Amino acid sequence: MSDGKGLRIVRLANFVTPASGGLRTALRELGAGYQAAGHEAVLVVPGERVSDEQTRQGRVITLPGPAIPGTGGYRVLTDRRRLTRLLDGLAPDRLEVSDRTTLRWTGEWARRARVPAVMVSHESADAVLRTWGVPDGIAQGAADRLNVRTARAYSRIVCTTEWAAREFVRIGARNVVRAPLGVDLGHFHPSHHDAALRDHHRGEAAVLLAMCSRLSPEKRPGRVLDALAELRRRGVSAALVV
Repeated sequence: MSDGKGLRIVRLANFVTPASGGLRTALRELGAGYQAAGHEAVLVVPGERVSDEQTRQGRVITLPGPAIPGTGGYRVLTDRRRLTRLLDGLAPDRLEVSDRTTLRWTGEWARRARVPAVMVSHESADAVLRTWGVPDGIAQGAADRLNVRTARAYSRIVCTTEWAAREFVRIGARNVVRAPLGVDLGHFHPSHHDAALRDHHRGEAAVLLAMCSRLSPEKRPGRVLDALAELRRRGVSAALVV
């Protein structure tokens, strides 16, 4: 329990880097929200070296973790003993895990420690497997087996999209909760449309494609080039802004 009346909420996440996008942003805003609500938020992530700092989103602890080749710098927490000792010392009131694979074992730790635990699913396991080249049928079967064990290991499975929830519904999991991440309407709203800016980037083209993304391998930024090429092949005058 934290020093105040709130809860100590420990969050674990892999595949996060200082320059990563959606997950890092979601973790930061969730932590800031927990802090504002009077809770004590602790985030544990992998990095090059050990660090422990207080931030707007609460306490952020970095443990050394190896980089995964070909992922643009993503790292994972692989030292179970070290992480277990840290969890024992933190004594969380709640545990939230944002990794479907390498950190799934922490659900068993939470059960033994009698700590309510949540797995936050931002993606689809079978889609990730297919991205790695696993055939559709094999990917779905492997994902189903993984998801059955995941649903049993955690008190709740929180899915940020219907797409992420679909594979848990498929196996009949009853502890699935939908919690959409939402959109910051202060930044993303049709009222910000600027015809002059659009015309500036569109030039003489009839159609303007816009891509807002990190140019990392898993985002497949080349697809927008394929789309532009296909439009032009069909005779559509199109321009692209990234």
